[in-house]
Amino acid sequence: MARRRPPPFPARVAAAVFLLLLTPAPTSQLSLGSAIAAWIHGSPPPSPSSPDDTDTATASSGAPAGPRSQEYAALQALKAAVTEDPKGALASWQGANVCAYKGVYCSAPPDGAAAAAAGGAASTVVAGIDLNRANLRGTLPDAVSLLAHLTFLHLNSNRLGGAVPDALRDLQYLTELDLSNNLFSGPFPASTLLIPSLVYLDLRFNAFSGELPPEIFAKDLDAVFLNNNQFEGQIPDTLWASPATVITLANNRFTGAVPAAPYEFDAGAGTGGRVREVLFLNNNLTGCVPEALGFLPSIQVLDLSYNALSGHLPGTLSCLSGIEVLNLAHNQLTGELPDLLCDLRRITNLSVSFNFISGISQRCDRQLGSRGVFDFVGNCVPGRDMQRPQPECDEFPGEGDLSCLRIPGARPAGCGGGDAAGVTIGVGVGVGIGGLPFGLPGAAAGGVVTVTVP
Repeated sequence: MARRRPPPFPARVAAAVFLLLLTPAPTSQLSLGSAIAAWIHGSPPPSPSSPDDTDTATASSGAPAGPRSQEYAALQALKAAVTEDPKGALASWQGANVCAYKGVYCSAPPDGAAAAAAGGAASTVVAGIDLNRANLRGTLPDAVSLLAHLTFLHLNSNRLGGAVPDALRDLQYLTELDLSNNLFSGPFPASTLLIPSLVYLDLRFNAFSGELPPEIFAKDLDAVFLNNNQFEGQIPDTLWASPATVITLANNRFTGAVPAAPYEFDAGAGTGGRVREVLFLNNNLTGCVPEALGFLPSIQVLDLSYNALSGHLPGTLSCLSGIEVLNLAHNQLTGELPDLLCDLRRITNLSVSFNFISGISQRCDRQLGSRGVFDFVGNCVPGRDMQRPQPECDEFPGEGDLSCLRIPGARPAGCGGGDAAGVTIGVGVGVGIGGLPFGLPGAAAGGVVTVTVP
């Protein structure tokens, strides 16, 4: 029987998380040249009136005969692929001057060589398309790849469906691709991983399915939005190799364990050092909360809620000196809440509600409860209000997997705090130090695991 999908997590979770999950992505602000940057930060750049943009046409309403012909063909193919345009977003897409089309933005070519390849005559090229919230129905044609100088393609909040064309790989200057909140389907669009300049990928709120390719986290992306699709299988272990600052995997069908973060982070090497927000919520993840998640150096939002994680929470989570939102609600966690978690100074929301936690100290009440940022309702804590009925706690299988047991101890070695210099610790396999596991994964017998924490 399929697990019933719960309602969204409590309203006290930071507003930033809600914006990431529940609204289409705003246009990101990247360095795309002065004309495009001006549009991203406010008003669109004016449509060019240079003779170079109009003299190539055979007539004011005809198809261009010079360097504009390829761009004109691409935009007309996109228009033809739209079967419904209820807002008339494409009504102005007529005639040779494509820079006058609504939602089409022109700028100087990315470089001289590219201009020469296009014919060398036009002073501007089609650099971006923004058709967000136009409610267009249709498909995305292969001919979009003819827009050889395109740097951003924003199509969120439409009704475009079908597969994402493989030809997108030819857009060598494309840095932003936003296809969110549409009806696209099929497997993960692998062509997006072959776009050489891409740094922003937003595929959320579609119907993509299947497993994620491990290569997605090797791509030099700053943001990876994959939530609210139908992706399944295990999350690739390459997750923590991504240089992205935001990774959203929420509201899919992922199974298996949370990928264990590497035990060595280097903020300048793209090994988990830049990630600030990771959303795993509302999947079917099982197993323990990995010890090594506590050594993510820059994490601010970590949401593991609405899964089936079990066992004790690792004390290493107390190393997350910059964490603001830590949501572990609606899992099957047991044992006592580590006191050290209550020392997190920047926390604005710590939720362990609706688990099977059996103990919470007065220290946590004193340090977090008084600030109104701590939610532990629906657990099994004796003498506390709003807990599970005792029969539910007695009937729960309990510890289960012994690998999820944690031995309470002092502050884990390597927690240097937000302002401390990096600390490197060599740990012999089979040796426990201040809350670190007794058998660290990924190390050969008799080896040494290095823990580097900023």
